[in-house]
Amino acid sequence: MAHLFIKDIQPNQPINDIYVVSQPILRNTTRGDLYIAMFLSDKTGKLNSRMWQATEEIYQQIPPEGYVHIRGKSELYQGALQIVINDIQPVDPSKVNPADYIPRTDKDIAQMYKEMLGILAAIENEPLRNLVSAFVKDTELMKQFCTAPAAMQMHHNYLGGLLEHTLNMLKAAKALFPFYPKIQKDLVIAAVFLHDIAKTQELSYKVSIGYTDQGQLLGHIIQGCQLIAQKADKLAQEGKPVPQEILDNLMHIVISHHGLPEFGAVKVPATPEAFMVHYIDNLDAKMNQTTMLIENDPGEGNWTSYQKSLETKLYRNRVLETE
Repeated sequence: MAHLFIKDIQPNQPINDIYVVSQPILRNTTRGDLYIAMFLSDKTGKLNSRMWQATEEIYQQIPPEGYVHIRGKSELYQGALQIVINDIQPVDPSKVNPADYIPRTDKDIAQMYKEMLGILAAIENEPLRNLVSAFVKDTELMKQFCTAPAAMQMHHNYLGGLLEHTLNMLKAAKALFPFYPKIQKDLVIAAVFLHDIAKTQELSYKVSIGYTDQGQLLGHIIQGCQLIAQKADKLAQEGKPVPQEILDNLMHIVISHHGLPEFGAVKVPATPEAFMVHYIDNLDAKMNQTTMLIENDPGEGNWTSYQKSLETKLYRNRVLETE
């Protein structure tokens, strides 16, 4: 039987299928009865789910993150779709097709990685070139870099998304350089490559996309600075130190690339290079987010549903179909 994807679930629909469960929590109702709150997801989305009249025994058999077969029904609660579960059973991962559950880029990962390396090879500043090379030579990290998503929900939230996002930013930066001849190009290229490098540590993405414990505690900005410092320390031990002023400027771009504190920036951008990386990052993220929402959000008619992160609905009727 074909899998019923999350995006296709309608209100008041019987459900008998396999999904990825994450973050199950055993709670008490106001009357003292036990229930289990959890998320169910596949490659098309994630829904809040509840199992009423639960027991400790049922809760203990649910994996913290894994595949489960559920029987239940969808319903609208306070305007949002959720699943009420009647029965839940763990499923052996070998019994499912992972392609149904974890979204991935439709682009060629090997080709994207090759193109990225070509751009990085153009760095002329020797200390920055050595630092970037130290990351590229870390084969295990680069394997994770090519696999990791760029985010859990907001943009490029699929396997290969981090590489796709980084390459898009590098190509955008290259296109902009001729307009701003005073920009320190090598600093921008190195910072774009490294600005989200720690998404490889912040996020888990084996069964579904979520946060690691360290990712929740520290976040990719702090983790990224730690990685940069570790590589720089090793280079210094090898007699190839990166000048502190270069490291400071590079790390400033990393810690400020979200722009403002309310969006996760540790510092606001204070150099032209930091502003460039911030705006390119935001542009690529928003373009990916809006196009994906227009393609996949159910909404009504020509409009998506209201997007809290964008503070608007999106108009998706194409008026220039010849393009």
